[in-house]
Amino acid sequence: MTKKILTMAMVSALILNSCNETTIKEKPQVNSETTSETNTEKVETITSVDENGKELQLAFHNTEGKLTLTFDGETIVLLSEKPASGIWYKNGQYELRGKGNDIALKKDGEVIFEHQDDIVNYSLKNKEGQTLDMTFNNTENTVKVYLNGGEQIDLKGEKAASGIWYKNDQYELRGKGDGLKLSKDGETIFEN
Repeated sequence: MTKKILTMAMVSALILNSCNETTIKEKPQVNSETTSETNTEKVETITSVDENGKELQLAFHNTEGKLTLTFDGETIVLLSEKPASGIWYKNGQYELRGKGNDIALKKDGEVIFEHQDDIVNYSLKNKEGQTLDMTFNNTENTVKVYLNGGEQIDLKGEKAASGIWYKNDQYELRGKGDGLKLSKDGETIFEN
């Protein structure tokens, strides 16, 4: 009887021991899968230039909540903060804030880099009472057009002999001075 109890105890110990080994072997496999997923993160990069021609390179690691930036030969890592709107990253010495293409980098509270797009808002009314509101981004050579407060029409700048010329696949905006014409699929829809 003692032999049976001793044999059963040994078999039970072997079974329990083999279950523990299987569990230990499975855990590293799960961790290695997680690591490989982390390594495939997409990094969004942009370069911004200030009015003096200085470049700021930004690499956004969105899933990690961090930003790696390169400025004046120095590489700096900042962590994401929660802004009301736009972006906000910082560490103990540097802080980067921005909205759209406009950004400012501070070192110890002092602005060391700033980029702001050259934006011009313009509105025209023709004799038929139509209104054409336009937001020109001269830095990007684009314009957002709103006819009578309607939907936003995004146009890219083209090289014009004189005056302005912006277009997309459907719309075209041409003009000189206050004389502007907006056409859709070749038909004029606003002219003043």
